Amino acid sequence: MARNARQSKLIEIITNNEVETQEELVNALCDSGFDVTQATISRDIKELGLIKIVGDKKKYKYAFVGGDERVDVSRITNVFKEAVFWIKEAGNLVVIKTLRGTAAAISGFVEKLGLEHSLGCVYGDDTVMVITDSTNNISFVSSRLKDVLGIK
Repeated sequence: MARNARQSKLIEIITNNEVETQEELVNALCDSGFDVTQATISRDIKELGLIKIVGDKKKYKYAFVGGDERVDVSRITNVFKEAVFWIKEAGNLVVIKTLRGTAAAISGFVEKLGLEHSLGCVYGDDTVMVITDSTNNISFVSSRLKDVLGIK
């Protein structure tokens, strides 16, 4: 089925249910008639800018911030304050160390901030690297991230 239909269904699923893992998303989409893999779900999460927030049951769940909408920083930064251990500068990179499994959400959040001098993010399981346009602007990006995320 078409990507747009799948992604619309994914948003519907996370809006109506507390979904904590990509495996749960795969199963829910398969139950809805979409033949998907974890890799497809991972790409969809990145494209849609899904984040993880604390749900009603005190577990993390996927949430949709909204396509072109501005990120409501005050509403979701508490989750990120808990997930980020430290932020350090390295060359033209700002390295963010996170709780295991939260780097994708942190990366998506950072990219939605649209920070000046930030070219984009690369992430693993517990590390995000924010690529800056030059070493001259590394302190600006690092300071701004620390301010937004409440890190000293």
